[in-house]
Amino acid sequence: MTLPDLLFLLGAGLLAGVVNALAGGGTLISFPALMAMGYPGLTATVTNAVALWPGYLGGVIGYRAELRGQRRRATLLSVTAVVGACGGSALLLLTPGKLFESMVPWLVAFASLALLAQPWLRKLFGGEQDGPTSKLVYAGVFLGGCYGAYFNGGMGVVLLTVLGMFLHDNLHRVNAVRAVLSLVISSVSVVAFSLFGPVNWQAAAVIAPASLVGGLLGTRLARLMPAKVLRGVVVAFGLGVAAALALR
Repeated sequence: MTLPDLLFLLGAGLLAGVVNALAGGGTLISFPALMAMGYPGLTATVTNAVALWPGYLGGVIGYRAELRGQRRRATLLSVTAVVGACGGSALLLLTPGKLFESMVPWLVAFASLALLAQPWLRKLFGGEQDGPTSKLVYAGVFLGGCYGAYFNGGMGVVLLTVLGMFLHDNLHRVNAVRAVLSLVISSVSVVAFSLFGPVNWQAAAVIAPASLVGGLLGTRLARLMPAKVLRGVVVAFGLGVAAALALR
């Protein structure tokens, strides 16, 4: 790996970590970077999933304050996310999934628009301040886990939309739970792809520390934003991700 290649992947990992901590969708930065380096599609996908794991860890560490008092909520939803992520990892490794790939831009766009309408949807579906009571939140997190393990792009937008509809809480606290679920889903992917996927460990070793730093920086940026501004940033980025996926 040449010095320009090294710097290119470091920059992609840093920016991907920041974006994932803010809203999710950092894959749309690091994945094309790996493709541009000449890695095959499946190798780029699984390498990207492994390399971005530290960024999700950095996001959870950065949200420590917002996670206080949410242990039960995060634990119950994490179990559901693990089941969904196992299914999504198996789909990626065992099936071509062309139909699912064609649906991804529409899923991300729908999630972004649903997040924009979050206050109205939350009144429609209901939820509790101290924990989710609707079974629909578990169904949504399960599907989010499948999607996130299969194709990471826009996973944060999808998860934040689901959680925002059912949890009557401050958006920053909800985003902190989203960060935990993203880490859980990513962890399942890392285990599955490390054991059974064609991971390029050299590229992963370059991107991983950069994504960790990016994840820590991203949570600081998100905390500085008012809830309405953060929602607007996530919606705008989500629609941008959907457009980029559609064009690809």
